[in-house]
Amino acid sequence: MSPYHEKSRALQDRFDTRRLADRLAEKLSRTAFTAEDKAFIDSRAMFFLATADAGGQPDCSYKGGVPGFVRVTGASELSFPSYDGNGMFRSLGNVLANPQVGLLFLDFEKPRRLRVLGRARLEEPRGEFEGEQLVVRVQAQQIFPNCPRYIHRLQMVETSVYAPCPGHEPPEPAWKAGFKEVLPKR
Repeated sequence: MSPYHEKSRALQDRFDTRRLADRLAEKLSRTAFTAEDKAFIDSRAMFFLATADAGGQPDCSYKGGVPGFVRVTGASELSFPSYDGNGMFRSLGNVLANPQVGLLFLDFEKPRRLRVLGRARLEEPRGEFEGEQLVVRVQAQQIFPNCPRYIHRLQMVETSVYAPCPGHEPPEPAWKAGFKEVLPKR
């Protein structure tokens, strides 16, 4: 399966990068996680999740937790919890309508990034993750690193007090106070 479509190819031809693009896909793209991929993903406290609805309308969301909240759970599978949020379920609703997803993992301190493209499915919680409402499982179709040269160097100051982890009860976010009459009952 080629990672490039007609429009990608047109731009590659315009800028004479087709050979480079093909070599990168040949050398770097894979469908199974390496030990290095697993270690990198396990160390991340956040990633970006791209989804699209049934009509192709895109959306992108930030997903954060404590390092290890995303786990490689099979040769070509990773899993992460869906936590209590704002209740809109834009990303997960999109997964139900269109399971194709893209995940972008970044390291801002030692610039590095890893992309995972695949098909997601939702599962009921089984106690696998602290604070899970649902579990998202992604079957990877393409895994590849990306050039990190434009990643701005940033430093992690602290993890969010709202991130679920063993032995910690996250507080209610202040914004929910203005929506008490419509909050779901727990």
